[in-house]
Amino acid sequence: MQALSDAELLAVLLRTGTYKESAVTLAQRILKQAGGLKHIPEMSVVEMTKIKGIGEAKALQIHAGIELGRRLSQLTYGERPVIRSPRDAAALLMEELRYFQKEHFVVLFLNTKNHVIAKETLSMGSLNAAIVHPREVYRSAVKRGAASIICAHNHPSGDPTPSREDLALTHRLTEAGNIIGIDLLDHLIIGDGVFVSLKEQGYM
Repeated sequence: MQALSDAELLAVLLRTGTYKESAVTLAQRILKQAGGLKHIPEMSVVEMTKIKGIGEAKALQIHAGIELGRRLSQLTYGERPVIRSPRDAAALLMEELRYFQKEHFVVLFLNTKNHVIAKETLSMGSLNAAIVHPREVYRSAVKRGAASIICAHNHPSGDPTPSREDLALTHRLTEAGNIIGIDLLDHLIIGDGVFVSLKEQGYM
């Protein structure tokens, strides 16, 4: 399977083409319409069905394949992953966040042994900003009985370099956590296959 091209892999999901073109040719058109493989997950079923040759059944097949891949990528972490380093947290979130075209702010809730007990997306922002308030973050943490949290959000540009707003939010979250007694262990910024840990960078 590793030797197959993106179009050929997508064609496997499609199974058939149209009476005028093969499944591979149809897959190539989908990839072109989406702007490449990395943008396929962003297309809704409705958007896919606007492509000639793609009905609802084929669109659902593609989405099912994407979702299966996401779930398989997380199987090795078990039901309650243990976070021992920023890389562990980034690995858990990378495939979910790296393709979004809007900023998504996600929180991992951990117990006293650093097991992930829950994950929640608290905000979906504009292209340039994910708006979240510390109150919302720690309300969810208290509700889940979390001992600590790790926050993360994506940069749609693919560049995980922290902005001034990222640093200001991290400062507010740290202060609020100190008051409440729930530690903010890290704030990760996810790019396209890369990430930055604000803890490792000395901003926390």
